Amino acid sequence: MMPLWFVLVAPIAVALVIAAAGRGPVRYTRWLALVGPVAAAWAGAERLADAGRETGVAAEAVSWFVTQTGSIDVGASADPIASIMLVVVGVVASMVVVFSFGYMAEDASQPRYFALLSAFTAAMTGLVLSTSLVGLFIAWELVGACSYLLIGFWFTKPSAARAAVKAFLVTRVGDVGLLFALALLWRETGTLVTADVLAAVPTLAPATITTAALLLFVGAAGKSAQFPLHVWLPDAMEGPTPVSALIHAATMVAAGVFLLARTWPLFEASETARLVVLIIGTVTALGAATIAVPQTDIKRVLAYSTISQLGFMFAALGAGAWVAAFFHLVTHAAFKSLLFLASGSVIHGSGTQDLREMGGLGRAMPVTAATWAVGVAALAGLPPLAGFFSKDAVLDAVWVHAPVAGAALFIASALTAFYSFRATRLAFSGTFRGAGHPHESPLVMKVPLVVLAVLAATLGAGSWWFAELLGGHAGLAIPIAVASTIIAGLSAVAGWALYKTGPAADDRLAGALGGLWRAAAGAYGIDALVMRGAAASERGAATASERFDTRLVDGLVRGIAWLARRVGREFNELQSGESQLYAALVGAGAVLLASLALWLGR
Repeated sequence: MMPLWFVLVAPIAVALVIAAAGRGPVRYTRWLALVGPVAAAWAGAERLADAGRETGVAAEAVSWFVTQTGSIDVGASADPIASIMLVVVGVVASMVVVFSFGYMAEDASQPRYFALLSAFTAAMTGLVLSTSLVGLFIAWELVGACSYLLIGFWFTKPSAARAAVKAFLVTRVGDVGLLFALALLWRETGTLVTADVLAAVPTLAPATITTAALLLFVGAAGKSAQFPLHVWLPDAMEGPTPVSALIHAATMVAAGVFLLARTWPLFEASETARLVVLIIGTVTALGAATIAVPQTDIKRVLAYSTISQLGFMFAALGAGAWVAAFFHLVTHAAFKSLLFLASGSVIHGSGTQDLREMGGLGRAMPVTAATWAVGVAALAGLPPLAGFFSKDAVLDAVWVHAPVAGAALFIASALTAFYSFRATRLAFSGTFRGAGHPHESPLVMKVPLVVLAVLAATLGAGSWWFAELLGGHAGLAIPIAVASTIIAGLSAVAGWALYKTGPAADDRLAGALGGLWRAAAGAYGIDALVMRGAAASERGAATASERFDTRLVDGLVRGIAWLARRVGREFNELQSGESQLYAALVGAGAVLLASLALWLGR
């Protein structure tokens, strides 16, 4: 069985080799970027195949540092949850690396690109395998750093540089919550080993459990782009499209869901925390779905779709169905990474990512069109594709637990099918509206699309095995399945039919919906509001810092200088040049010292 240390160390070593080799041999060294993902997928698959027997700690923990109250340990283990995530990370990363061979073929910075992909794989596997919350936090931050570097990969482009900084700062807000959660749990339990912390949950006060759970959720909301910390993800599309498929669709943004699933006993013990997660997840799912409808950039449609689907997962977590949420994470990784890579193929072949400048690509790019169709059908939740099984499990859990939230998710599901088939019709049907001559992508880009399309089509068949492995509900609620299928089907037909005339349909809908359409197209101004609030906070902090610096620090320095000058001026008067004065002072000093010596010697 492949050792876990190799899964962690190999991609780091590969990243160093690719970066050190430079541009010359990159056509060969870039293949090394497959080592980490393949190793992760292999290690996860081995442990899942061995799931009939116990899969516990596979690598001994080591002490990171020792305190008076105990040691903080860092180690790696591969239980079923971690093993599933290893496979997800490994498979998606492998497909992204292969796809990038074609997509980034002409880029002069390929060594930096493939080195960063390998480094991200190492950080993500470290996050998944960590046995302690402190190890998870270290990997969590490394994942964020790699995301920042990849979003801003084309850093000479101002919009990319701004998007990278925005993503870094917004996700740091969530990370502060996660750090506070770790500090609280350390104070209350004396350990940050995940298993020990969770074992101590029954002994904690209800207020402590709720506070810790909510702080963990803040960290998860930042990384998984939940309202109102979702504003960074649409702008993150400034990075290379394969990066969006890997980081912002399937792996890093799903880390928040993984964190809540990993620490589930805390949320299970706090009804208040689950209610907050349910509300935020539902608001995010519905709100992002409405914003996705009028978008004209194909990648931004998928970005808001990702935010919405992550909202579905958090709503399921809030309803107590963490297994359903985790299953939707897995299927979503397959069909959303497929859609992002297919959008990359579309951009590569048509030269644009504006849906209004596409059209007719189904004839020019048949493989891309076919795989895209599988992806949008899975996203819409049409049977028998993977998204049908996982989305219906989420809808069932939320509907039973909170019917109002369940109704909101049904509306979000309808909007998902509508915008998916709207984008499909605008991109692949009709006649080409752009410039140039669209063409199909090379084989190295088509193979990953086909592999992911097969997974998006078939993963739903494993829902019973998945539920049995994690101890969840394995049945399919027929009334929910029928209702969701009818709603998704009708919405898909509406999205396809309304856009028969192409982009002109947007004008008709904008006229009919008026301000609502414009508000959704502008993301309801939330982005501007959040960033304005952040800017105001930064200005306030800067003003306070300036006052502290000028009034206290500078004032203290100026005061010391004034005192030194004043004392110096007084002593200057003693330098008169008169020998009689000097003799008197020496005599007085001698008498003072003699008196002091006699007094001390008593």
